[in-house]
Amino acid sequence: MLCALGASVCFGTATVLQAIAARAAGPGAESSGAESSGPSGVDAALFLRAVREWRYLAGLALDGAGFVLQIVALRSLPIYTVGAALAASLAVTAVVAAWLLDARLSRIERGAVAVVCAGLAMLGFTSGAEGDETGPTALGYAMLGTAFAVLLVGAPAGRLPGRGRALALGLGAGFGFGVVEVSVRLIDDLSPSTLFTNPAAYALLLGGGAAFLLLTSALQRGSVTTATAGLVVGETVGPALVGVVWLGDRTREGLAWAAVLGFAVAVAGALALARFGEAPADAAKPGPKPGPDHRPTAPPG
Repeated sequence: MLCALGASVCFGTATVLQAIAARAAGPGAESSGAESSGPSGVDAALFLRAVREWRYLAGLALDGAGFVLQIVALRSLPIYTVGAALAASLAVTAVVAAWLLDARLSRIERGAVAVVCAGLAMLGFTSGAEGDETGPTALGYAMLGTAFAVLLVGAPAGRLPGRGRALALGLGAGFGFGVVEVSVRLIDDLSPSTLFTNPAAYALLLGGGAAFLLLTSALQRGSVTTATAGLVVGETVGPALVGVVWLGDRTREGLAWAAVLGFAVAVAGALALARFGEAPADAAKPGPKPGPDHRPTAPPG
């Protein structure tokens, strides 16, 4: 559980750094809420520009550390617990944004941070050990197919109007990270002869890469608040169901209701903090810090 929470801290801090860098790297960074002129949601050029920003590289380093901690957690905890902890990274993002960007938290948002913590505490108390089932053989190929679908969804998502585009990019990124969560559980043997023939290994790489591309575009385009909400849903609900149905994830005896409640509470609290998935466009530019009443807002559309 400590590893899951550590991953949440890493991912939450990385989100703030990457959001600022993606805004600075985007062709429309000079105007709040500007959109990239490219038709595709998978903007590889944006990613290449973003990696030149030191804040984006620092975010990637934190993502790498978080990924290692996530793997350790997934080898000991049910997917639903780790997924909720990762969604709770938005609570970390909110606190870090308030510190780095002078973004004031409202009473509701401070309450949402507390709700997320309460939900995670319930999950920590009710979670059993990770399931010991390997799932059907086809599950690995299903994850690989899902990873391909996540990559392909970027092009049509980039042509959708307004919030539909942001939601599609966020959901796509969430599904990609969900593929990573499930694939980690499907990889038991790390010997090269077995690893290279395991479809879950390729699903992990492709799903994670596609998710990063979509998320980078989502951080720079349209309503990132909407995209972040889609991300939370995509990376929690589906993987949790896969873990329970096919991988044998269970709760402590008689506490299934409390685990479901804790999961719902943690995810709901994270959704209430979705606006902190983005940074205000002017935070990417040098200059004086905003005043105490400054609040980051979602760009129009």
